[in-house]
Amino acid sequence: MAGHHPIRVKFLLALFALTAVVPFAPLQAQGFHSGPGAPVTTASAPVFAPPAAVTAPLAVPVAPVPTTVVATPVAIPAPPIATVASNSGAYNSGAFSSVSGSGPNVPTAEPAAANFGAGSTGGFEMAEKVLVIKSERKLYLLRRGRVIKEYPIKLGLNPFGHKQREGDFRTPEGKYELVARNPRSEFFLSIKISYPNREDAAVAGEAGFPPGGLIMIHGQPNVPKKSPEHYATRDWTDGCIALSNSDMVDVWMRTTVGIPIEIRP
Repeated sequence: MAGHHPIRVKFLLALFALTAVVPFAPLQAQGFHSGPGAPVTTASAPVFAPPAAVTAPLAVPVAPVPTTVVATPVAIPAPPIATVASNSGAYNSGAFSSVSGSGPNVPTAEPAAANFGAGSTGGFEMAEKVLVIKSERKLYLLRRGRVIKEYPIKLGLNPFGHKQREGDFRTPEGKYELVARNPRSEFFLSIKISYPNREDAAVAGEAGFPPGGLIMIHGQPNVPKKSPEHYATRDWTDGCIALSNSDMVDVWMRTTVGIPIEIRP
């Protein structure tokens, strides 16, 4: 460096030494000025904390609420046990006794505490035989020789005597069977009786008439042509045996095809 001014050389050396320790750009950022007479400052640069990380709330899985509806069991009452019809006042205490002084004998009803074991269905004791006594206007259901139920009935328009032919409006008398059941007849339910038998057909044939048929046990007409009082107080059928609708349901439930029916005067 011969030929240079010694003061200037010293200044450049000092400046070189300073820039070697502190980078130029940060010195300017801290307020360092290289101009002549400018003070050198060592103010610290502001410290900037990094922005706090925004933490999204954690999604917590929620178990689905069960939607199964548990049905509450409903107690269904057992069907009532039908009681045996009471015939107090109508019969004596003997196994067979006369209903009227000159009428036929009818087996007496047993007490209501009868055993409803074999032969019962859904609380109903089933009949083994049907007995109709025309003079009493009564139909009886029998089992093992005893009456288990009885019902008031209405007969043909000409109720006296055995049916002789078609169109005489008489209810037949004799021993027959229940042979068919019709839930859709023109009357409320109907059970067909096996009239005419061979004897009935022979007698009518000898007289030159058809014996007739379609003798039923049935309820009230589905399309009444008379007042309710008429059907309740008079014999009104063409020769059939008519009951109230509620009694007909009971007879329907307690009887089956094939059991005998006896029709007495």
